[in-house]
Amino acid sequence: MEVVFIEQPSATEAAAGLVIANGRSYISDAKGNLVPIENVRAEDKLQDETVRKIMGFARDLSAQIARFRSHTVADLGSFDALLEQEYGSKIGGQKGNRTYQTFDGCLKVQVQVSDQISFGPQLQIAKSLIDGCIMEWSEGSRDEIRALVMRAFNTEKEGQINKSDLFMLLRLDIRDERWLRAMDAIRNSITVTGSKEYVRFYERDTPKDDWRAITIDLAKA
Repeated sequence: MEVVFIEQPSATEAAAGLVIANGRSYISDAKGNLVPIENVRAEDKLQDETVRKIMGFARDLSAQIARFRSHTVADLGSFDALLEQEYGSKIGGQKGNRTYQTFDGCLKVQVQVSDQISFGPQLQIAKSLIDGCIMEWSEGSRDEIRALVMRAFNTEKEGQINKSDLFMLLRLDIRDERWLRAMDAIRNSITVTGSKEYVRFYERDTPKDDWRAITIDLAKA
């Protein structure tokens, strides 16, 4: 039985995913088996090298963005602290949304705080009351409301809801007593479970131009 001696790979070899054993180069397959590098097909090696190259850049970029976000939060926090010390009040009020601009009005940083919410069992009561209203409405009446209710509760997927459409229901001016009780049930079902802070960046050439977003999201870059 051959004794296998695993050697310490160089930084370049490690980055390439190579394992050095008994003086030979191997690469692990998806099952954890060591395959001699010369036995790996050329296209598989090229794909491996391409993905490792991209992932190296992705890790560096991710770390850079994380540092940038930390510095941005720290810089804005320091500025907010100065304003609070000067005026005795926090910028952005209770919600925490705030906007910062350069003196020439051409650069802007926006901080938006979005509440993360969940819905309690009262939502099922609201759905039952709403269904009662819809069943009594004459055929063809308030079809747009029917469609909105269908989208809000997404009845084809049990347990799923559409928050934006659900909140649209709260804006409708319907005087039916059951509808009003349903809207109260929706409001009572809402629980704020946390919040998430988004920082967005904008620029424009002159104060008369429209803002252009500086995108960091790869899907929108």
